[in-house]
Amino acid sequence: MSENPSENAPDAPKKAPEPSGVDLARVALRAAKEQARARGDAAQQKKQARRGGLRSGARADGRDPMALGSAINRLISERGWETPAAVGGVMGRWPQIVGDDVAKHCVPEKYDEDERVLVVGCDSTAWATNLRLLAPTLVARLNEDLGHGAVRHIKVNGPGGPARRYGPLRAPGSTGPGDTYG
Repeated sequence: MSENPSENAPDAPKKAPEPSGVDLARVALRAAKEQARARGDAAQQKKQARRGGLRSGARADGRDPMALGSAINRLISERGWETPAAVGGVMGRWPQIVGDDVAKHCVPEKYDEDERVLVVGCDSTAWATNLRLLAPTLVARLNEDLGHGAVRHIKVNGPGGPARRYGPLRAPGSTGPGDTYG
């Protein structure tokens, strides 16, 4: 019998042999190859960056060309311009939303995204008054089209009026012809 009792036991775990010189050399070679490959990849990326960026390969990736509509939609969503773009579409469809009669005399001028106010200009004070009366209905119709809360208020501007003239016939303290417009 041997002096070591664990050698005679059939269930005793066997130790893995220590790596010899050849095995150590293989491990070192494998590690060196991986490091060289990593350095080569980095050098290749630097070369591509100097040549004007990465080039697209045979498979589809994020660098491939895309359709103009897709690119615009991606830009709008990345920048958070969904509401202003939708309001711009409403301005293009203004006659269908308000009707032809109102559209002939009232035109949307701008949209304030922060306050959610649509500014509309009218060609006469009568149409400005009419649009002010229609404003709650119009806000509901626009929010139905754009999504709830996109437009909170419609600001109606009347006609600009004639140019203000300064001269000897002007009464001090009056606002001029602007008294009767707007």
